[in-house]
Amino acid sequence: MAGEPQRQGSRNGYPGEQQSLRLRRVSSRVSNQNYPQFTWNSPPAEEDEEGNSGSPRDLRSIPLPMALKRAVRQVQQMQVPVVSSTESWKRNKTKSLRKLKNNASGFLYFFAPWHKTLQKIGGNFGGGVQSYFLFLRFLVVLNFVSFLLIAAFVIIPSIVFRSVGSNLANSTGPEDCMEYNPNPQGLEVFYNYFLDLLSGTGFMEYSYLFYGYYNNTMVEDRNFSYNIPLAYLFTAVFYFAFCLICIIARMGTAARVAVATGGSAVGNYSMIVFTGWDFGCLGDRATRLKQKNIHYRLQVDLEEESRNKRAAALTLCQKIVLYSLRIFMGFVAFGLIIGAFYGIFEATNFSQKMSEEQGILGLIIEYLPSIVITAGNFMVPLLCDQIALVERYSPSTTIIVALLRAVFLRLVSLGVILFTLWSQITCEGNTSSGDCELCQYSHRVYPCWETRVGQEMYKLTLFDFLINIAVLVLVEFPRRMLVDNWSNKLAQWLGRQEFVVPSNVLGLVYGQTVVWTGALFCPLLPLINTIKFFILFYSKKITLFNNCRPALKTFRSTTSTFFFLVVLLFGWGLATVVMVYSLAVIHPSMGCGPFRFFPTMWSIVPTSFYNLSKTTQEFLFFIGSQAFSIPLFALSCVVMCYFIALASVYGKSVALLRAQLKLEGCDKKFLVKQIEELSRQLQISKHNAGVQD
Repeated sequence: MAGEPQRQGSRNGYPGEQQSLRLRRVSSRVSNQNYPQFTWNSPPAEEDEEGNSGSPRDLRSIPLPMALKRAVRQVQQMQVPVVSSTESWKRNKTKSLRKLKNNASGFLYFFAPWHKTLQKIGGNFGGGVQSYFLFLRFLVVLNFVSFLLIAAFVIIPSIVFRSVGSNLANSTGPEDCMEYNPNPQGLEVFYNYFLDLLSGTGFMEYSYLFYGYYNNTMVEDRNFSYNIPLAYLFTAVFYFAFCLICIIARMGTAARVAVATGGSAVGNYSMIVFTGWDFGCLGDRATRLKQKNIHYRLQVDLEEESRNKRAAALTLCQKIVLYSLRIFMGFVAFGLIIGAFYGIFEATNFSQKMSEEQGILGLIIEYLPSIVITAGNFMVPLLCDQIALVERYSPSTTIIVALLRAVFLRLVSLGVILFTLWSQITCEGNTSSGDCELCQYSHRVYPCWETRVGQEMYKLTLFDFLINIAVLVLVEFPRRMLVDNWSNKLAQWLGRQEFVVPSNVLGLVYGQTVVWTGALFCPLLPLINTIKFFILFYSKKITLFNNCRPALKTFRSTTSTFFFLVVLLFGWGLATVVMVYSLAVIHPSMGCGPFRFFPTMWSIVPTSFYNLSKTTQEFLFFIGSQAFSIPLFALSCVVMCYFIALASVYGKSVALLRAQLKLEGCDKKFLVKQIEELSRQLQISKHNAGVQD
């Protein structure tokens, strides 16, 4: 009779054990001095180095009653840890911080612009086309934040303090150098306002849009002072530094993605197969988009792998012929680019000489450099694409080569315009003779040369936007209508256009470089570029879904995204050179702008420095002295060596893991072959046994 409750509990299984758990706790309290101690909060699935489960082995080796062992195992499976209050508080704090971080990232992702549109683009056209639109979104956000920065420190203070402040310096230059009055007087014909809007002259020139309208004022109070020229200079410098930080941070993200994929089709294929599916997809539409996206990624990897195999199968003679052909075609493409540069140089010279023309003819002459640049950017890459067919690079390499050529063409064409303007403003570098002798710059042709440079960048930005809209309306839609409604040979030969990612990316890089170059002379240019890219996003989306077909040649989006940012960094470097040269070398205009009475724009920095208190000056002198810079340099070297060593260790670990993955793959192939052989032998033996019967 005494053993009957135990048998009943054993027949009922876990309920019986749960009913007798209180009795077990009492008995364990009484007899815990005789039994060995056991860690109740240890997880049940911990394994030792040999791969065996640690907790069950410990339970079997400990002399405890079977009922108590079951209770221990049940508590471990329920994961009821016995921890102190401090450890519990730390765990709860970690969980709360992790949950807060996930909620914040989800909140930011929800408010990220166009995330549903980007998901739809990636599902229908692949990651390559999606990378273009991601790049465009990045530039929209970058320009908008940059405009907020410039507006907060330059534009709004200039509007507020325009009639309150006092001049920083008195007029010390010749009176002829100070003649500058762009403010239109009297009534004008209506279409002149339209021409001024397109060219940046007239009422547009006499506004906060351009450099010449800002004053060299300083507001002083007992507890407050604001220096407009110093704020103008430091905001421009910080604007460039902010853009550089954003580009480098995004490059780091793209580089981590490229390293995670392994940089090869095999590693990327494994990631797509085993970790590519998003289990958060809800609905048929999201599922189909994700399936299409994975399909495009697999297609890219398989095409690249097959091309690599064909390239590895070439003989030595075929490789020599192929490389010789690529070198020759490279020289041909370089010659075409040099010819485009010469055309841009001549067009800019002619436009500057005929700048006094008025009306429609004057507008056409003013836009002549932009027209020639656009024509060159259209014809030369088109011919280079035909050259690329002969070179027979891989799809990813073809995109990189096309980007390099187009970058060289677009950025250097912009450099040609700036060089032409510089030679005319500074009298070809000889500021002590000719028209530049009196004012150190050509004041008769360029009474406010900063505004003139800003107008050129404004016209380039506006013309690039108008060309994109005109191509959408006048070329892409008519081509689609022709292909859909006509069945002749011409329509079949044309076909629906492909969305060419390299040329579109270079258009964005070119437009952003123009904005960086002109931001010092046209502070509202980032806002104009934000509106331009915002409209461009929707126009490109319309033409992508309505006028384009999926590309026949796909490419890997991870490496291309990183290369897009490298190209953008080249444009930033060109704009930085222009800004540094304008700040430190060329004499500012004496009749306009916040630096009108300084020998260079940078002169405002030492002038403002010596107006500071003595303690602040000593502190800044110490920061610039050798006593501070040498230890800082040594510390930087130590930190750099540490990170280099850490990177090398991580690189070796990654190489070892890749080697192990390859070995695991070889082992799996061997096992699959063995299984196939064994199954074949079993089938043969069964067949022979059936024949014998």
